[in-house]
Order: sequence, then C-alpha cells, then structure tokens
Amino acid sequence: MNDLKGQVAVVTGSSRGIGKGIAIALGEQGCRVYVTGRTTGDGDKSIDTTARLVNEAGGEGRAIQCDHGDDEQIAALFTKVEEESGRIDILINNVFKIPDAPVWSGGFWDHPLEVWDDQVGIGLRSHYVASWHAAPLMFKSDYARMINVSSHGGQGYLFNCSYGAGKAGLDRLTADMAIELKEKGIPACVIYPGVVSTEFIKVAAERQRIDLSQAQTPLLVGRAVVALLMSDSMMSRTGTIQWIEDLIEEFDLYDENGYRPEKGSVRRE
Repeated sequence: MNDLKGQVAVVTGSSRGIGKGIAIALGEQGCRVYVTGRTTGDGDKSIDTTARLVNEAGGEGRAIQCDHGDDEQIAALFTKVEEESGRIDILINNVFKIPDAPVWSGGFWDHPLEVWDDQVGIGLRSHYVASWHAAPLMFKSDYARMINVSSHGGQGYLFNCSYGAGKAGLDRLTADMAIELKEKGIPACVIYPGVVSTEFIKVAAERQRIDLSQAQTPLLVGRAVVALLMSDSMMSRTGTIQWIEDLIEEFDLYDENGYRPEKGSVRRE
C-alpha cells in the first residue's frame, strides 16, 4: 500500500508524546485523524493543538475529548467517528496515564493502588475497550489495521511492577487479537519505541542530567508507524512486536531534524 490519503485513523491519547507524533505523521500522509485525550485548548499538550498540527502537515485533524478511563466516553468517541466517517481504517491504541507523581523506584508496597489502575486500567483495559468499539467500524474498511503502542518493559523490568504487567498484557492481548482478526484480513502489531524525547521524558532528563542525543523524536516514531502501515508485509507481521529502531533502519527514516539515532541504543531482553 503506497498511499494513505483519505484514510480514517483514530489515535488515542494523542494530545502529547508518541500519540501526537503518530497523529502528525498520519497527517503527513493525508489521513483524517481523530485525536483523542482529555486536554483541550491552545496549549502545547492538547488535542486541539495536535489536530491543528495534523492539518498543517497535510491531513485533516479532528479533536474529540475523551477520558479513556470512562467506558461511556470511549463508546461516545466511536459513535462520533461512525457518524462522521462510517469506518475506521487505522486504529492506534496509544493512550497511557503516567501516575501522579511518577513512580520510578521503590517496591510495589510503596506505591498507592491507584498506580495499577493508571498503568493497567488505562494502559491495557482501555485499549481492549477501544478495540471492541472500533472493530465493527474496522470491518467496514478494505484496509483496516491496528497498532498498539507498548514498550520493552513488557519483556524486562522497567520503572515498576504494574508498568511491566500492563505492557506484557498488551503484548499478549495484541498477539491474541491478531489471531482472531486474521480471518477478517486485519493485521495487528505491537510497537516498541526506544527512548523517546516526549515532553515528560525531556523534563525528567533535565532533572536527572540524562543524555537524549540518541533519543527518537515522537514524529520519528510516527513515521516508523506510518511506514509499517504502508508496508505490503504488515499482514505477515501480524501478532508480532515491531521495534521502532528496526523499522527506522528498514525503511531508511529520519526525524524532523534530518537525524536518525544510532541503532542499538535500547536494551533488549
């Protein structure tokens, strides 16, 4: 598939970070992109700003406010998409909630139980709910594809117990969804970004003096996702984990600064 122009995409949790980068990259290909999240307005981290940037990139951005911790709001989101577009060609499950305050260390007994709800409830369950609502609309598309944004924390310890449980669960959920979707001709893959210079990571890096010179930008991650979506081999990869650093090299991609991070900057299990 060499052209995504006019395709309908939903990118959950795209007010900022990786979701924002994916939404803009889809805009670069001329997609209609539904941008979801809780934050509205003119700020840098809002669905309205992302939708505007999608428009500026060449696509059609449509912002829909949605708290993905609320099943009714998720249902309303997909009702709106059906009313306006009638189908979904691309579903990107990306939404994730960083606990407040962020949980970087300590034992699970040190953390409030709400951390589990943030990282497994939002980071796993809401993907299932969104996919459940999206499926009938994807069946109306001739080119439907699904990508779930995970992390190498699904294979080895990263940040905390609940984070790893959520990501490992998402990896397995995607693999099993791929089996059930195969008869519909719909591929589903997981992506593993590396260190990504999101707004959150930039703040953390400044505080802890972390070098981000080899970090992937959110837009570079987005361009890797787009390359995968446009690949004729996506069905052969269904159910698998796709490392962003591999996709960057395979498809010869560069970020908005004309730069490509060195491969091998992410620890693999």
